[in-house]
Amino acid sequence: MKVKPIAEVISYLAPIAEEVGVEIVDANWNMRESALTLFIDAPGGVDLNLCEKFHRAVDAPLDELDPTFGAPYRLNCSSAGLDRPFKTERDYALHVGEKVELHLFAPIEGAKYHEGVLLGLAEGLVRVETEKGEISFPLEKISKACLLIEV
Repeated sequence: MKVKPIAEVISYLAPIAEEVGVEIVDANWNMRESALTLFIDAPGGVDLNLCEKFHRAVDAPLDELDPTFGAPYRLNCSSAGLDRPFKTERDYALHVGEKVELHLFAPIEGAKYHEGVLLGLAEGLVRVETEKGEISFPLEKISKACLLIEV
């Protein structure tokens, strides 16, 4: 199935998302299932009602965009989840002062996993206050960064 690029779909739907009060933080095509999934986030969180509201708001505009060039597809709207990976500088900025976990491609300070309080991202370095003190991690060395979910 031929589809339009995800970046084009997100860009097209961004103003609608803003009107609904959500942000599209990720999206993907599942070609095997002919499905487009939009992952959203909102201040205060995302629930089923907000997913439905967003789904209804983007349904007709997506028909106009015709992201599959006339082929049928299923649209899914979902919460990005509490533990969604940080993908942009904005993700890091939104979570300064919160506990995060970092997974690294190779060990730094003797480990490939670190957790602590996010101090910020500047000049390609993610600064985290850990039990060992403040450590700076080069962004390109991080395989996954997300909120630390404590249960």
